[in-house]
Amino acid sequence: MERTASIERNTKETEIKLKLNLDGRGDSDIETGVGFFNHMLDGFARHGFFDLYVRVHGDLQVDDHHTVEDTGIVLGNAIREALGNKKGIRRYGSCILPMDESLVLCAIDLSGRPYFVFEGTFPTEKIGDFSTEMVREFFYAVSYTCGMNLHLRVLSQDLTASGARPFGNSHHIAEAMFKSFAKALDQAVSPDPRITDVLSTKGSLA
Repeated sequence: MERTASIERNTKETEIKLKLNLDGRGDSDIETGVGFFNHMLDGFARHGFFDLYVRVHGDLQVDDHHTVEDTGIVLGNAIREALGNKKGIRRYGSCILPMDESLVLCAIDLSGRPYFVFEGTFPTEKIGDFSTEMVREFFYAVSYTCGMNLHLRVLSQDLTASGARPFGNSHHIAEAMFKSFAKALDQAVSPDPRITDVLSTKGSLA
């Protein structure tokens, strides 16, 4: 059975079309209007082996907030829809991923109960035309619309000599977050032949 979803969401702030295949090859076709965000979603697809199509027309004349957050909402809904009843999946996934000076942990539980923990700071406010504060907002939206327990934590990054502020590289931190999320999600959605129903004592992951 194909684990796919196709979702269209239109508001006064954004118009989004998204297609997701959890059992893909890592192919992507993405255009959000925000260059760095395109790059992050491409990395998510490639490293999670998800096929992903995204088209976003957002109110970028305001800023990138609605474009990024609403894409997170739609992606979370697509993951939930593609998973169906979650029978046979591993449910849990985790990854510790290095990106030069940055080391990021991502842990996922597809429990059906949303919870989000984010620990990390960015040394810059922007990466190209992308606001670094939107990394948190994106993953928060994915977590809550999917019904996912998601933890993202920067384990290490370069600091100034005094340790008073983060140094490092914002691009590396964000990229490590998106890639570690992809690897953890790939693990969590993967079928396990030993699991014949859902991996829960309650008999449901909803």
